[in-house]
Amino acid sequence: VGGGYGTRNHTYPEFALVLWASKKTCRPVKWLCDRAEAFISDYAGRDLVTKAELAINAEGKFLALRTENIANLGTHTVSFVPLARGPTVYNGVYDIAGGYAVSRGVLTNTTATASYRGAGRPESMFVIERLIDMAAREIGIDRIDLRRLNMISEWSLPYTNAFDVTYDSGKFSLSMERAMELIDWDGFSNRKILARKQGRLLGIGLANYIETATGYPQERAEMEILPSGHVDLVIGTQSSGQGHETTYAQVVSEWLGVPFETIILRTGDTNFVSAGSGSHSSRSMRLAGHLYRQTVDEIIARGIEIAAIAMEVSSEDITFSQGQFCVEGTDRAIGLFDTAGIAIDNNVPAKLRGPLKAVAEINDSLPTYPNGCHACEVEIDPETGSVKILRYSGVDDVGRIINPLVVDGQCHGGIAQGVGQAIQEECVYDGLTGQLLAGSFMDYGMPRADELPFFVLE
Repeated sequence: VGGGYGTRNHTYPEFALVLWASKKTCRPVKWLCDRAEAFISDYAGRDLVTKAELAINAEGKFLALRTENIANLGTHTVSFVPLARGPTVYNGVYDIAGGYAVSRGVLTNTTATASYRGAGRPESMFVIERLIDMAAREIGIDRIDLRRLNMISEWSLPYTNAFDVTYDSGKFSLSMERAMELIDWDGFSNRKILARKQGRLLGIGLANYIETATGYPQERAEMEILPSGHVDLVIGTQSSGQGHETTYAQVVSEWLGVPFETIILRTGDTNFVSAGSGSHSSRSMRLAGHLYRQTVDEIIARGIEIAAIAMEVSSEDITFSQGQFCVEGTDRAIGLFDTAGIAIDNNVPAKLRGPLKAVAEINDSLPTYPNGCHACEVEIDPETGSVKILRYSGVDDVGRIINPLVVDGQCHGGIAQGVGQAIQEECVYDGLTGQLLAGSFMDYGMPRADELPFFVLE
């Protein structure tokens, strides 16, 4: 199904044909395609031409940014999201008072383009960071000093840019300084001199970024405490390798005070998932955590009422801790799962009787703004032009980390994909005939683990 950045998240014409054929024949119909067909017809990502101008005063302060963005939509329109969303963070993490953007979509004879890992925001980060490097060189200011001078300070937050996007939090300068420390930015000049003596060329660069993680707002979460000793979770997101089964269970286990292994996550089947908007736009853990906190609170509140009746005390005397409803000041307690069994007993008042279950739903946008800084050092072979990545460091402000291993995995994958797009991956077409020339993995460069260094991340 792809991830939040997969080519499978959009509707293809074949989907409608498969449904039509199945209804017509009254039989299951399966659509198969081989790798060559996929290269020709799978939606592609990022085909944007941008013209940009940055205005700077005599002191080096940024005044305004103007961009013209022309997006190749391909043979037909699948998504305007990258074109529409990219310019909303035109300023990156810098204080730029004025912003002006023109965005146009054009139809061509290439395969259609669609949202892909960041959907327009990485393009905007590239534009502003590249402009800063060019401006620093042109006006004779160190590129890092120019960034420091214009970076949004944490005391200026919340900060609203010219496109009415409000950054709620972030320590942008801290991320940049730390990323530079991790890659030993100050030691680069000596490494460069040594490499030149050996006939090698070295370069170093960094980029600050900010992302608008939003996605479709509608999501629905269900939680039921089963007397058998399990917590049943149902939600409309669907994991394709992001570890929802682990991270959702972690937070629920902590909040309810029950063993991790008692929690079961069910997704991906409309027989029991009644609503939801899937996994995309970094929305899954953000919305799942938000909704499951609500269901936990509702279940605990009802459980206190039921436990109070069972132990014949006032509900005000009941507290909940570590999976137990306890009578304060005594050793009397009823476990969460036992309470779920009592809840379906006929002795419980009708208003409290029934499965110990809660449902929470969100229909309003709940954006966040992850941000950070990544730095990269490369070696270039002067004879062949081939690029080797020597060092890579990154600092990402991802909010509260639920599972460090999952976060590292996401970062590693993101870096590898970014490297692929920067120096390897390209859908090349013949300019005269429109023939796809990069139609197999013999011609299309995929990033591989042995081409990458170990990443130093925080």
